[in-house]
Amino acid sequence: MHFDDEQVMSELHIKVNIASRTYPLTVSSDEEEEVRKAATFINDKLKTLGSSFAVKDKQDLLAMLALELTLGKGHGKDETQKEGLLHGLKSLEQRVEEALK
Repeated sequence: MHFDDEQVMSELHIKVNIASRTYPLTVSSDEEEEVRKAATFINDKLKTLGSSFAVKDKQDLLAMLALELTLGKGHGKDETQKEGLLHGLKSLEQRVEEALK
């Protein structure tokens, strides 16, 4: 994610847990709450999907969640909120990929 000079000063190093894995991330203080809410949302949806479909493999659950979100189902938000959530998830995905390198 791109940071301007003001945001760099307020960077936080946090850890989020998604699907029983911990990911270290660097976020601006303005993004911290959004990132933590996104991680909680993902974990809640994974739990629901896991109990609904009796799927144990977390990779399969993540794939199902990605499909559900892409199709715009599962959270009853209006279009603006959905776009914001998808943007947040894409940002989180990029950070996870960077952390895994």
